[in-house]
Amino acid sequence: MSVTTSTRKNVSVRIREYAQGDTEMPVSERKPARANALAVVQRILSYAPPLVLGLFFLISWYVGTVYGHINGLILPTPGDVFSSLSDGLKSGLFLSNALVTIQESLFGFLLALIVALPLGYGLAKSGIIASAVQPYLAAGQAIPAIVIAPVLVFWLGSGLVPIMIVCMLVVFFPMVLTIAFGVQTIDKTLTDAARVEGASGWPLLTFIEFPLALPAILTAVRTGLTLSITGALVGEFVSGGDQGLGALVQIAREQFNTPQLFATLVVLAMLAAVYYSTTWLLVTLAETVY
Repeated sequence: MSVTTSTRKNVSVRIREYAQGDTEMPVSERKPARANALAVVQRILSYAPPLVLGLFFLISWYVGTVYGHINGLILPTPGDVFSSLSDGLKSGLFLSNALVTIQESLFGFLLALIVALPLGYGLAKSGIIASAVQPYLAAGQAIPAIVIAPVLVFWLGSGLVPIMIVCMLVVFFPMVLTIAFGVQTIDKTLTDAARVEGASGWPLLTFIEFPLALPAILTAVRTGLTLSITGALVGEFVSGGDQGLGALVQIAREQFNTPQLFATLVVLAMLAAVYYSTTWLLVTLAETVY
C-alpha cells in the first residue's frame, strides 16, 4: 500500500514539474516538436534555391549595367527599372492597364474552358467526334494566333471582343487536348464497376468520371490560365489600342523608354505569378474536396 502511495506521489510531483517547466519533456513528447521544427526548416530551405538564383541574376544585372558600361537603351540599370515601376504604381498607370489585360485574359480563358470541357470529353468518348474535329484542331494549332488576330480585328474591329477571341484561341488547343487525354486514361475497370452498380449517364459522369479526370482538368486549367496572359498580349499587340499591358509595351518600345519596358515586364511576371498561385490554391481545394 505504501509503495502504491509513494508511486502516486512521485507521478504527481513529476506532472507538476513538467507544468512548471522545471523538468524536460520526455523523449516521446519531444519527438513531435522536433518533427514540426524540422518540417518548418525544410519548408524554409525549399524557398532558398529560387531566392539565391534570383539574387544572382539581380547582382549580375547590376554589375553588368553599372560597371560593364552596357548602354541603357539596351539594358537599363535595376535602379532605373525600379524607379519607373514605382512611378507607374503610384500614378495608377500599371494598375489601370493591368486590369484591362486581366479582364481580357479571364474572359478568353473562361470562354475556352466552356468549350474545351465538353469537346475534350466528346473527343475521348466518341470516335465520330474525334475523326470529325481532330483535323481542324491540328490545322488550328498549325496557324499561329498572331496570324488570325488581324483577321479578327478586321472583322470585329478593335476592343474587348477580338482580343478575347484571340486569347481563347491561344489557350483552347492545349486545354482541349489535355482534357481529352485525361478522360481517355480513366481506368475502365472503375467505370465498368460503377455501371454494374447501376451508375450511368449524368451520375456516372459527375461522381465517377469527373473526379478521376480531375487531375488532367486541373492541369489544363493551370496551363490555360497562365497562357491567357500571352493571348491577351497578342491581341493587344495586333489591335493597336492604347489600353492594356501589351499597349504599354508597344508605347515604351516606340519611345525607346527601356526602363518602362522592363518595368512592364516585371508587372507581367507578377501577374503570371498571381495566376499560377491562384491555380495552385484551386488544386489544393480540389484535393481537399475529393
